[in-house]
Amino acid sequence: MVLDSAGIGEMPDAAEWGDAGSDTLGNVIDSRPIDLPNLQRLGLGNIRLFQNLKAATDPIGGYGKCTLKSNGKDTTTGHWEMAGIILEKAFPTYPQGFPDEVISEFIKRANVPGVLANEPASGTEIIERLGEEHVKTGKPIVYTSADSVFQIAAHEEVIPIERQYEICEIAREMLDGEHKVGRVIARPFVGETAKTFTRTENRHDYAVPPPNENLLPLLSEKGLDVVAIGKIASIYDSMGVTQDVKAKNNDQTIDQTINALNDDTTGLIFSNLVDFDMLYGHRRDVEGYAKALEHFDTRLPEIMGAMNDDDLLIITADHGNDPTYRGTDHTREYCVLLTYTKSKENGVDLGTRQSLSDIGQTIAENFGIEIADGVSFLGQV
Repeated sequence: MVLDSAGIGEMPDAAEWGDAGSDTLGNVIDSRPIDLPNLQRLGLGNIRLFQNLKAATDPIGGYGKCTLKSNGKDTTTGHWEMAGIILEKAFPTYPQGFPDEVISEFIKRANVPGVLANEPASGTEIIERLGEEHVKTGKPIVYTSADSVFQIAAHEEVIPIERQYEICEIAREMLDGEHKVGRVIARPFVGETAKTFTRTENRHDYAVPPPNENLLPLLSEKGLDVVAIGKIASIYDSMGVTQDVKAKNNDQTIDQTINALNDDTTGLIFSNLVDFDMLYGHRRDVEGYAKALEHFDTRLPEIMGAMNDDDLLIITADHGNDPTYRGTDHTREYCVLLTYTKSKENGVDLGTRQSLSDIGQTIAENFGIEIADGVSFLGQV
């Protein structure tokens, strides 16, 4: 289970990314008294010192943190690394907006009357600022962020959702070579005026297809289930996914994870809890992030209760997104790592892992395969 953006302190190279001092979980947990008894029992407070979360005397899980070994700090980079893909070269970013030739080609291929914005921006801010002009002109809003994304925002009554997906697919096909961004994202919204515009749950991500040699296809080729919940399938371009389960928010993702645990599946259940990042990290909502952590904690017993004795729960993150930090973008941090299995309720310090790929290698070893990078901790948990 990926708690999207649950970083646990700056990486040694954070300053090079403009993220010195970032600490997503540290700053959220210490923003006020917080109630996380189940995460505490797993060992969250044993990973490092928090002011508002004590270390468990007898933790029942494995606890540690993962280095983000790849060159990046975005969703695709983090998730791919979990599957054994280490990116030496980061996906391209566009702090000044996309070049004229990219925008011109997009307008021509997508057959749209032009675009609005073409700049890095917060998704909620930009639809408030330009949404009414979009409604009047029919021009989609194109924007990016500090991450490698080409985002297209449009009102669902101005550009119908299927047409929005079509122009995103055109953009995905077009953005190749030096402009091969990590993701093209449809960002639909509704509402009558700037103050009432709200993004819908019809977001859709179009990721770059990952290299063939990664954990997911290796599992499915062996006849194992790969159940992708939430945005997981889109991140891997559905490669190796045997079941794509829709979930638009944290609660739906938790519900579907429990359903998958109760189904007759053997293999990997891979879930992403998007709200931490999308609703609270990017919007710099510290209290919202804290409440979301507390809510996830209340539901952890349901997840653990649905597990079989030989199931292994791994909780991690893909990058940081410190809601107390300046700006609105991801932060270069270590990723939280917690594990739990009913067959071994003795806590173990997993330390600082060399890469998120250690998670993938652990899963791979369990099923008798091996991925290109990673040091398994299966024997410890």
